[in-house]
Amino acid sequence: MSTRRLTTAQALVAFLARQYTERDGRRQRLISATWGIFGHGNVAGIGQALLETGPAMPYLQGRNEQSMVHAAVGYARQSGRLSAQAVTTSIGPGATNLVTGAALATVNHLPVLLLPGDVFATRPADPVLQQLEVPSAGDVSVNDCLRPVSRYFDRITRPEALVPAALQAMRTLADPAETGAVTLALPQDVQAEAYDWPEEFFAERVWYVRRPGLDEHELEQAVRAVRSARRPLIIAGGGVHHSAAEETLAAFAAATRIPVASTQSGKGSLHHDHPADVGGIGHTGTATADELARTADLVIGIGTRCTDFTTASATLFPNPAVRFLGVNITGFDAHKLAALPLVADARTALEALTKALNERNYRVDPDYETEYTDAKQHWERRVDAAFAADDPEARPTQVQVLGLLDSLVTDDDILINAAGSLPGDLHQLWRTRSRRQYHVEYGYSCMGYEIPAAIGVQLAAPGRPVWALVGDGTYLMNPTEIVTAVQENLPIKVVVLQNHGYASIGGLSEAVGSERFGTAYRQRAADGTFTGPPLPVDLAANAASLGMLVLRARTVRDLREALADARASDRPTCVYIETETADTVSGPPPAQAWWDVPVAETACRPSAVKAREDYDRQVAARRRHL
Repeated sequence: MSTRRLTTAQALVAFLARQYTERDGRRQRLISATWGIFGHGNVAGIGQALLETGPAMPYLQGRNEQSMVHAAVGYARQSGRLSAQAVTTSIGPGATNLVTGAALATVNHLPVLLLPGDVFATRPADPVLQQLEVPSAGDVSVNDCLRPVSRYFDRITRPEALVPAALQAMRTLADPAETGAVTLALPQDVQAEAYDWPEEFFAERVWYVRRPGLDEHELEQAVRAVRSARRPLIIAGGGVHHSAAEETLAAFAAATRIPVASTQSGKGSLHHDHPADVGGIGHTGTATADELARTADLVIGIGTRCTDFTTASATLFPNPAVRFLGVNITGFDAHKLAALPLVADARTALEALTKALNERNYRVDPDYETEYTDAKQHWERRVDAAFAADDPEARPTQVQVLGLLDSLVTDDDILINAAGSLPGDLHQLWRTRSRRQYHVEYGYSCMGYEIPAAIGVQLAAPGRPVWALVGDGTYLMNPTEIVTAVQENLPIKVVVLQNHGYASIGGLSEAVGSERFGTAYRQRAADGTFTGPPLPVDLAANAASLGMLVLRARTVRDLREALADARASDRPTCVYIETETADTVSGPPPAQAWWDVPVAETACRPSAVKAREDYDRQVAARRRHL
């Protein structure tokens, strides 16, 4: 048997460079590049291997380990989960910094390969620098924190153990039902240890991304359920995008005239002006979609996890006759809400449903179609009113910022957001123009995701305008990857909305009787509260110091010009605007459905007492669907 003598790290990098995915006849690299920050736990292992491998495995230099995972996740999502990136770190804090990014990847079913260094497998000196000692277990390291947030985890304590572990890692990354964060913990001595590897380990390997078929009995049950429904409603989730089922969904909706609402990750499954598109659903949804949900007798979830924002904490579907049909690639999600399951790839399932329903001449009642199309037109007028910015010299509201951006972008532009009040505004109001335009990470809703994710998206979609929309709170969490964008000359556009605090949580705090406690970025006043003047920070100057071109805007007129200039810019560019927060000016419509955030059951402050009364009234509407 022919062998090649390499270190474990060299063998792993050589192996990764020869892995491919293929779906629908299209082949691409499974691991396109490796992000890395080096320390004593990986510099002589993976670091040396990347140096030796050269361009066969491109290297990307990050500034923060969590951010590197976010960038890799952004890349994977934009690549349709068919291509991913690896992230290598040293041991200790470098490894534990991966945990948040890993959780985000796994929650959102997005592939990323994590390669943290680990303590010595041979334990020549124990403990080593940055080692966490567990008195009751000698085989535990901080990397075990990654076990619950990884879809596959292994610790490579011998070189030969890499062979089965690497194959399992690739299988998991390429499996549309299982994918997420995959961790191979690499003891630093094993990384540098040489071994005679079989040449077959380095042969080109193609991982076919499956489109699981469906069970005929489940299909027949699904067809019967649809045909018997008078007010069906589709909820399109992220699985529609992941299976590239957007055109199939559009054809299904056109044939059946069933209205289509969307989750945060499913938004854009239909073009915003498709007749059947009724917008976002749930707590941050449109009035059109949520009213349809309240009267629906069949809810067809396609590729959705049915989270509490989507179901309005189990209060959104009160019709006593409502039933659910779960179309999902995983049985776990297909059965949620006691649904009839149709376990299959979303595109495969929709093609089969379309064919079966067409054969039986199924279509919703014309009166139902007229009802939701009229309601959609009414909602669009509300969007126009919220976006309107008629005074060019006024300071814009956050929603008016979105309206100005809405008037500027084309099908090519990509918007990225994850946390704060922006996800709600975007879900309600944004008019999505293409299948990959709307990139709101709301499975984990991780502050600090946006800027590094924009870098990953720009790497996956060169030439397309990529916008990262962030508030000041999110910006302060994680601006450091701006340096990476500058280093790689990636022309991402970062829009910083300065509102001096955690505006979203401030609003929630007020609603639950906590009086915006600890949510404003202000000086501490004499009474100990943070109610003094706004902090004298200059985020625009900070972005400029990291190498960005910065465009400051004060008014609607300034902002319109700055956004246009940013879109045309060929270098990393920041648009900085201080937004108006007064309730008397343009703002988003109120929440159209409830969200359960428990309120103190006993309290002395009147705000909390009243909030609890409101909470008890709302929670009474919760229903278990059995």
